[in-house]
Amino acid sequence: MEAAMSLAAEGGYDAVQMRDVAERADVALGTVYRYFNSKDHLLAAALVHWIDQLAEVLNDAPVKGDDASERVAHLLERSMRAMNRQPKLVAALLTAMSSLEPGVTECRERVATTMEQLMTDAAGPGAPNDIAERSRMLGHVWNSALMSWIHGTIDLGRAVTDLDVACRLLLGSGPVV
Repeated sequence: MEAAMSLAAEGGYDAVQMRDVAERADVALGTVYRYFNSKDHLLAAALVHWIDQLAEVLNDAPVKGDDASERVAHLLERSMRAMNRQPKLVAALLTAMSSLEPGVTECRERVATTMEQLMTDAAGPGAPNDIAERSRMLGHVWNSALMSWIHGTIDLGRAVTDLDVACRLLLGSGPVV
């Protein structure tokens, strides 16, 4: 996965070829295919890996905010800013996540579940009783903001603002600006 992520960070989705991944990882091509049935599956698994790493970082440095809305908005902003550091990689990972193959579908579900749990945990004290459902909806907004940002239809600032508005609407806190 590290080799695939490195190639994607350098040149985006098209720069990731299974043969090049095997070469960079110093393994046989068959070894790569033993674990991942396609480039999309490999890149989707890499996103799962990256989100898991993000979860570890966030657990080490708790989110800030006075209420559930602020804390979840802070979490989502941190995730967007982390992704902003490697836009080619993020674009490649999200492109792969649009595949309908079974391995990718499993990865997509894991990413959604992890993000929902991160948001639920970040909401903390004072969160609504149905925080899991609200976190799932916020996950959809987060995914949409990511896709819009990667495709250049909104900039990072607008994505973060949209996520903040969604948090305020779904978790209730202060006026929506």
